[in-house]
Order: sequence, then C-alpha cells, then structure tokens
Amino acid sequence: MCDAIRRKAFQIRIAKFILGLCTVAVTQAATQPKTSSSAPESMINVLASGGPHPSLGEEAQTFNRFVGTWDGEFTSYRKDGAVYHRKGELHFGWVLDGRAVQDLWIAYPTATHKEREIGTTIRFFDVSLKQWRIVFILPEFNYMVTLQGGREGHRIVLRGLDPNGLLLRWTFNEITRDTFHWQGEKSYDGGKTWMLEEDHHMKRRAG
Repeated sequence: MCDAIRRKAFQIRIAKFILGLCTVAVTQAATQPKTSSSAPESMINVLASGGPHPSLGEEAQTFNRFVGTWDGEFTSYRKDGAVYHRKGELHFGWVLDGRAVQDLWIAYPTATHKEREIGTTIRFFDVSLKQWRIVFILPEFNYMVTLQGGREGHRIVLRGLDPNGLLLRWTFNEITRDTFHWQGEKSYDGGKTWMLEEDHHMKRRAG
C-alpha cells in the first residue's frame, strides 16, 4: 500500500515537471521574435497574385499572356558600334492583388561581368489614360525610366524618356504563346530616326 502511494506521488511529480518544461517552451516561443528567414517568404507570398483583378477585364490580356518564365538571348548595341551578347531569363507574374504585373529581367554573368544583371518592371493599367504605365529600375546602374502605352495592332508599344530626356520606344513584337521579340530603341533627334539599343528574343521555358 505504501509503495503504491509513493509510486503515485512520484508519477505526479514527473507529470508536473514535464508540464513545467512545456510551459517554459511555449512562453519562449511566444515571446521570441520571428527569424528574419521567414520575412522574405512572407513578403513574396503577399505580393504575388494568382491572376489579374476582375476590374481589368479584357485589358488584362495585354500582359497576362507573358506570365511565366522565359529563356532569353539578349543583344545590346551601343552608339560607338559595340555589340554585346548575353543569355538570360525573364519572369512575369501578377502582383498587388492582380492590379499590376511585375517582371524580372536577368542577364547571366559573363567573363567581363562577374555578377548577374537584374532589373525589374512594375506595370499597371491607368483607367483614366486608358494606357499601361510602367516603371523600370536597374539598381546596379542607378537607372530608372517610366513609359506608357499599350497594344497597337499585334504589337505592344511603350514610349517614354530616358534619364537624359531622349525619346525611348520599347516594343513587344512577333508575340506567340511560346515566343516573343522585344526591342528597345532611342531617338537622338526628337523621333525623326531611331537607334536600336536592345534586341531580345524570348522563348517560354518548358514545364
């Protein structure tokens, strides 16, 4: 009888000890700040959208057809005659509750450029202007431009000014489900003539 009582008392003390450990663990978890590793994932999850907002209607198709991942052949032309070829990739997706489209342009490292080159565009449809407005930034080169435009026949044409006030014209051409041709042009004479600066051929990545 005494052994049974002592055994029961011992079991109760063990149970209280385990309960105390659990209480401490729960309290520490509740008061400890979240690790920084969870913050980027949380931000991306909130930023991304599964598709366009219904309010965009048919206009959403202007850029919705580019959603996904693309492999690119990038060619750049400089005013001094230099030509640069690089491979890269492009990612398109809806963001901000489906009211905007964001992309990431990524050029891979080369023998002369040890780091990748990455820029991003945010584009949204301005219902008052009836045009798409975009902001493109390339932080590595302190570069930012704004353009606007939309569909012109089978093309998408965006127009704006570079940081020096020169006219820009960006065009999506030859658009199919799995390919498109993107060109960036600049005018040094107020739009009389245009110089091709960027000539990129994109192919949708399988899978």
